[in-house]
Amino acid sequence: MTDRAALCEELTATWHREIPIVAAMGAAVDSYDGRTLTVRAPMQPNRNVHGTTFAGSLYSACVLTGWGAVWLALRERGLDGVIYAAESAVQYRKAVAGDFVCRCVFDAAALEAELERFKESGRASFDLACTIDHDGKRAVAFTGKYVVHTKRS
Repeated sequence: MTDRAALCEELTATWHREIPIVAAMGAAVDSYDGRTLTVRAPMQPNRNVHGTTFAGSLYSACVLTGWGAVWLALRERGLDGVIYAAESAVQYRKAVAGDFVCRCVFDAAALEAELERFKESGRASFDLACTIDHDGKRAVAFTGKYVVHTKRS
């Protein structure tokens, strides 16, 4: 399947079905152009006691966006694998008071190199950065390493 809109719908449906917290957060794929994935979530189900967005929701959105970017890259090329978030770091720079969008942009050369490695060895790792901006400023900076291996029967 290479229809990006259909892949985005499938990814959102997979998250909501397999990871119940994602549905509770109201998170869904907003767009994907083959290099950038954006995930949108409303503030209301993700609010904290301060009237801003809960840090755990911001972190979860980042982890999901990175995972989803890898999933989409694989699926778009007819590949399938088990994806794990292996490492991560997050910086909260500014409170987010409203609906939010998380973005993950692939480095094209690194993506293609790891996809080739996956085809050859059945294993790959992707170092990704995800960001959430608010009021024109960087609110959250996330880095994560995602490991992929072929599914075992």
